[in-house]
Amino acid sequence: MKIIGLDVGTKRIGVARVDSSTKIAVPIGFLNVDGSEWQEIARIANIHSTNWFVLGLPRSNEGNETKQSVYVRQFAKKLVQKIPGARVRFQDESLTSVEAENRLKSRRRAYEKGEIDAEAAAIILQDFIEGFKESAAPLPRKMVSQIPIQDTIENVKAVGRKEADKARMNAMKTKHKMKKWPILVIALVLIGAGVGGGIWWINREQARKEYEAYVAEIANKKAEVFQFTIRPGETIFDVKDSLINEGYSVAEVEEAFNADYDFDFLKKRPAGATLEGYLYGETYEFYKSATVKEILTKFLAGMGQVISDNDLEARYAAHGLSLFEGITLASVVQKESPAGEHARVAQVFLSRLAYGWKMGSDVTVKYALDVVDPKRTTYTDNAAALTIDSCYNTRLYTGLPCGPISNPNLTSLLAVADPSDTSYLFFLTGDDGLMYYSYTESEHNQNAALHCQNLCNISL
Repeated sequence: MKIIGLDVGTKRIGVARVDSSTKIAVPIGFLNVDGSEWQEIARIANIHSTNWFVLGLPRSNEGNETKQSVYVRQFAKKLVQKIPGARVRFQDESLTSVEAENRLKSRRRAYEKGEIDAEAAAIILQDFIEGFKESAAPLPRKMVSQIPIQDTIENVKAVGRKEADKARMNAMKTKHKMKKWPILVIALVLIGAGVGGGIWWINREQARKEYEAYVAEIANKKAEVFQFTIRPGETIFDVKDSLINEGYSVAEVEEAFNADYDFDFLKKRPAGATLEGYLYGETYEFYKSATVKEILTKFLAGMGQVISDNDLEARYAAHGLSLFEGITLASVVQKESPAGEHARVAQVFLSRLAYGWKMGSDVTVKYALDVVDPKRTTYTDNAAALTIDSCYNTRLYTGLPCGPISNPNLTSLLAVADPSDTSYLFFLTGDDGLMYYSYTESEHNQNAALHCQNLCNISL
C-alpha cells in the first residue's frame, strides 16, 4: 500500500511518500500554499495510485496540541472535501523541522526551505509507517530506513557491514550454546545479512532515482505554468487588461467574459448581469495552454466555494437581500472601507436602504463613469459626473446599484452578512485616513469641513 505524507505549513507543504512493502519514506518535494496545492496533492495521489494521507500533527514539548495543530486539523477536513474518498491519519510530531534541517546540513550542500519541509514530511511518514499495521500484521521497525537518500554508497555499505557484524555476533553466541549447529546454517545467516543489506540498498537506490525524476518533473512543470492574480476590489475592466497583458487577444478575452458558466450561483443573477463581483480575488497557477474561459472558471469556482462555506445566501436573506444583492452591496463596501471598517460601513448602507434613502456612494458613480466614459471625455468634472444617468449612480437613484462594482473579498462579503450593531447613517474617510461616522447630515457636513478638505474633492 502506498501512502502520501504531508508536513502542513501556512506557506509551504512538504510532501513524502512510502510503500508499505519497502517501508522507506522518501521526500518528493514541496508545494506552495497559494490555492493550487489541492490540485497538486490530487495529482500526486493519482500518480502514486493512493487515497491515503498522513499529516504531521504538531505537539508542544509538553505533548499538548498547538495553534498549528488546529490549522492542520482544519486542513485535513478540507482535504477530505477536496479529494473525495481521501483517508487521513495524523502522526504526532515535535521539532521535526529542526531534525530535517540538521539532516540537510549534514549533507554539506546548499538547500532551500522547501526541502526542509519535504524532509520533515519524510520523517513524519517514517514514524507513522514504523507503527502502522496492515492486514492486522505490524510492520517491522527498521532504523536503517532513517538514513537520508543522499547518503554516500560508503555510508550505506557501512550500514550493511554493521548489520552483517551484528548477525555474525549473534551466530557466534548461538554456536556456543549449540555446538553441533551446522556451519552451513551459520553461513546462510551471514549471507542473509549481506543480501538483506543489498536489498535495502536496491530499494534505497530506486527511491533516490524516483525522487530525482520527480524533481525534474516539477522543474519542467514550473516552466509550463504561470500565476494569475485577481486582487480584491479589482473590476472586470482591470481583469481584462491583466489577461491581455498576459498575451491573450482582446477577442478571446471578450468571448470568455460573455460565455456561459455552469454554476448555480450565477443562475440566480438578473438577466444581462456580467461576471462583475463573482471573480473571487486569489492567485492560481495555470498551464500556459489554458484558455481565458478556463482561467475565469477557476476564479468563479473560488467564489462558489466562499458562498457555500459561509452560507452567504441564507445570511443575506436575513437582511432582506438576495445573493446577488448581497454581493452587490459587498462590492460597494469593498471600495468604501479602509481596513477594519467594513462592518460599520455595511451597517450604514443597510440602514440607509432600510429608510429608503439614497446610498449616496461616490464609488458607484465612479463605476458608472468607467462603464460609459472611461477616459472622462464627456464628464470632465465632479459636478457633471454626479448627474450621470446610470443605474449605478446611487447619488442620483435610491436603492442598490444595478450590479456589483468590484470583486469583493471575504471580509466585505461577511460584513454584509454580519454588519456592526451601530446605528450610523453617514460616514466619510478623512484626509488623515481615519473614518468619521455621524447620525445626522449636519454632523456629517461638519466632519467633512474639519477632516476632508482634499479627499472629499478628489476627481471621480
